[in-house]
Amino acid sequence: MKIIEKPWGKEEIIEVNEKYMVKRLTMFKGHRCSLQYHNFKKETVYLLSGQLRILLGTSLENLEPRILALGESITLVPKLIHRMEALEESVYLEASTPEMDDVVRLSDDYKRELK
Repeated sequence: MKIIEKPWGKEEIIEVNEKYMVKRLTMFKGHRCSLQYHNFKKETVYLLSGQLRILLGTSLENLEPRILALGESITLVPKLIHRMEALEESVYLEASTPEMDDVVRLSDDYKRELK
């Protein structure tokens, strides 16, 4: 299993093949990922522990928050703007199409490159 350290936590790559990808992510309390979207990637997030706030919308002007609680899931389609924020330390599974580098960052707390 490959582990990728992130400024907000870590990603554990469970499986990547030509059809799908599965990751186990840990996000530290008070941290959040980039405000982003994907051009092609479709992903489903399933919360194993903790609590996530997810911002969702089709444009920057209409982002709405949703709280994801234990055992809940959400599917994020291509072009949907989103950001996950850990309200408490959270662990979640992400099952997606296999486009690992399909991330368009609109904003980032950790000064990573915007695309």
